[in-house]
Amino acid sequence: MDRSSSSPGRGMTTLLSAAEGRDMAVRLAALLPRAVIVALVWILGTAAFTLAADNTIVGPATPDPAAGVAAAKTELVVPSVSGQAYVFAKGILEDSGFAWRVVGSVHGYSSNRVITQSPAAGTRVVDTGAPTVTVRLVRGAYAELGRPVDVSPYRGTVIRLAGLASVTTPAVKPMAKPKPVAKKPVAKPKKPVVKTTPKPGSRPPAFTLAGAPKEPLDEISLPARALWLQSWVANRPKTGANVRHWLYQHAWIVTGAQFGWWHGAQALQTLIAVDRQLERQWGIGGKSQAVARAALEQVRRRAR
Repeated sequence: MDRSSSSPGRGMTTLLSAAEGRDMAVRLAALLPRAVIVALVWILGTAAFTLAADNTIVGPATPDPAAGVAAAKTELVVPSVSGQAYVFAKGILEDSGFAWRVVGSVHGYSSNRVITQSPAAGTRVVDTGAPTVTVRLVRGAYAELGRPVDVSPYRGTVIRLAGLASVTTPAVKPMAKPKPVAKKPVAKPKKPVVKTTPKPGSRPPAFTLAGAPKEPLDEISLPARALWLQSWVANRPKTGANVRHWLYQHAWIVTGAQFGWWHGAQALQTLIAVDRQLERQWGIGGKSQAVARAALEQVRRRAR
C-alpha cells in the first residue's frame, strides 16, 4: 500500500524536474549569442584604444630659418689714384683696404705719378683680404730719390668683381591697378634755409710751387706724422715689414715738404732725428738721413 501510493508522487517530481531543466536550457541558448557579441565588442574596443595609444605620429621637423643662409661678403670700392703722386696713391689705397703693385718700366719712386690703374676707380670688388690694384707710373717733375717700392708692404689678394654671382629673383605678383587719387592743390615751396658749414682749419703752405698738389686736409699734418713715426720706431725690431713702413712714411714727409706743405721744415728736422735713431737701433738710415737733409735745405731756400 505504501509502495503503491509513493510511486506516483516520485514520478511526478521527476517529470517536473525534467521540465525545469529543459526550460533553463532554452533560456541559456537564447542568452548565449548576446553575451558572445558583447564580449567581442569589448575586446575589439580595447584593442583599438591600445593601438591608438601606442602609435605616435611624428610630424616633420621645423626647419631653422637661419640654417643655410650664407654670410654676405663685404664689398669694397676701388678709389681713384690716377694723377696722384705715387706716395699719396699708396696711402689712399692702403686706407681703403687695398694692396698695390707697379707695372711697367717706371718704378715706384715717391715723386712719380700714377697714369693708369686697374681696376678703374668706382669698381666694386669683393673684400678678399687686400685686393691688389695694379698701377702704371710716369716720371714726375722731381728726382727719383731713395729706393723704389713697387709692391705694397703686405701680401695682396686676388680681385673678384662684386655682383657676378647668380641671384634668384623671387616671383613678383602683379600690382593691382591703383585707384585714381584726387589731385590736391600744390602748395608753394618754401624758400630753403641754407646752413653754413664752417670751413676746416687751413694749413697755409710754406711756399707755392707750380704744379704741386695741395695738402690733403683729411690727413694728419707733416709735423704730426713725423712725431708719430718717431714714437712708432721706438723699440721696434728690424723686420722687412717695419723697414718698408718706415721708408713709406719717410717718403711721404720728404715729398710733402718739397711740395711746400705746412711746416715741412719742422717735420724734416724731426725726421732727421728719427733717421739718426734708426742708425743706432737698426744699423740703417744714413742714406735716408742724407735725403732728408737735402730736402730741408731746399725747403728753407724756397721759403725765404
